[in-house]
Amino acid sequence: MQTIRAGFVGLGAMGWFMAAHLHQRGLLAAVANRSAEKAQRFAGEHAGVTAATVDTIAQYCNVIVLCVSADADVLDLSRRLAASAAAGSVVIDHSTVSSTTAVTAAALLQAAGSDFVDAPVSGGVEGAKNGKLSIMAGGAAETLARVQPVLEAYAARITHMGPVGAGQNTKAVNQVLIAGIAQAVTEGLALGEALGLEPAALLPTLAAGAAGNWFLDKRGASMLANQFSVGFKLGLLHKDLGIVRELALAAGTDRSVIDKSLADYAELMARGHSDDDISALIRLKRPQA
Repeated sequence: MQTIRAGFVGLGAMGWFMAAHLHQRGLLAAVANRSAEKAQRFAGEHAGVTAATVDTIAQYCNVIVLCVSADADVLDLSRRLAASAAAGSVVIDHSTVSSTTAVTAAALLQAAGSDFVDAPVSGGVEGAKNGKLSIMAGGAAETLARVQPVLEAYAARITHMGPVGAGQNTKAVNQVLIAGIAQAVTEGLALGEALGLEPAALLPTLAAGAAGNWFLDKRGASMLANQFSVGFKLGLLHKDLGIVRELALAAGTDRSVIDKSLADYAELMARGHSDDDISALIRLKRPQA
């Protein structure tokens, strides 16, 4: 099998750590970022890695990983990589976008002789930092097998969900669950706070029973301490839920959690909290002046 030379595009809160794990495995050849300074800083801190651009990274790599924010970014990057990547290259997209975007990106790359895997992730910044992400992948089984060493560098679980687009559809389901759990946990903890219950006793008691969950464990104490800079930005979840709502409309399923969460996060964004962690939802659950 051809030796993997990986490139990473998008050194954000999660991407930086994911790229660092690839470097630790000896797989990373080059990085690129919207801000060239950040790519240069990463290369300066990781010996042997080249700071490239989106238009030059394919010169160094045969597997290119994307971790960006928006559908338009994924399509733009796919067009540019289709024009520069060698035949047989593989593009892995860890962004959260629509399954339609994933299918379009795959078609662009496949027309140029490259393969594509849509591989959104779950696990947050902590999962990226600790190399414990859950990856839901869509694409050909043989393509996924070729890039398995890349994914294993930062994943605790890799699941092949089906053809291109299936990964993003799985992430859509994931985001509904995240939104619903956030609604329940923030509402419950706001009530506990209003009733004067001590967090030091309340949180471990809840976590030990049927109410225990990742969000309560990782965000319960921080939200009660009004610390909202610890994880996934609520503005990004709002963007994701907009994609999910279109899928739910087409599928004809209930959208109660989706619509409530879209409205709540829009309200928080209007108040200037777009960059807060999603646990800032507790602001709306507390008694309003």
